[in-house]
Amino acid sequence: MSERSPAPGGLELVRTLVNTLDIETGADSLDTPEGRACFGLTEDDIPGARALRESLRATLLAHAGHPPHRAVPPLGELLAGAPLVVTVDAADGSAALVPAKEGSLPARVAAAVAEALVAGTWTRLKACEAADCHWAYYDRSPAGRGRWCSMQVCGARAKMRRYRAKGS
Repeated sequence: MSERSPAPGGLELVRTLVNTLDIETGADSLDTPEGRACFGLTEDDIPGARALRESLRATLLAHAGHPPHRAVPPLGELLAGAPLVVTVDAADGSAALVPAKEGSLPARVAAAVAEALVAGTWTRLKACEAADCHWAYYDRSPAGRGRWCSMQVCGARAKMRRYRAKGS
């Protein structure tokens, strides 16, 4: 749907993964070799990646105060098999959580979520309220109450529907 500025840090991976499916058109970039290559996926990885994507979407809808669009496996269950390890930089003592298994999409997502939890940005990653969209976006509004991926598209459509409903 709409393209907003990237999410901070590792959340961009999550935003990009959720946005591989355009709900309005049904186009799924994971169906293409290029789309799979963006995430280091093989064709065998696609069912798991899709389950992870839809579980993330349900979580992002919850961040925005919306019910899930359909039943999905709980995100915690999907990330439970994605162990993280603590790395410590010898030079400055900084620490980070990184995937124990390099290249695993669930582990990279788990690391991104952990990073966002520490930074306090996890709940700012949301999914658009519009049922024909549910595009992931990072809510940069001052109060953190954004509802749509784009005020110009999904927000304007919602406002027009409400306006027309009042006139009926």
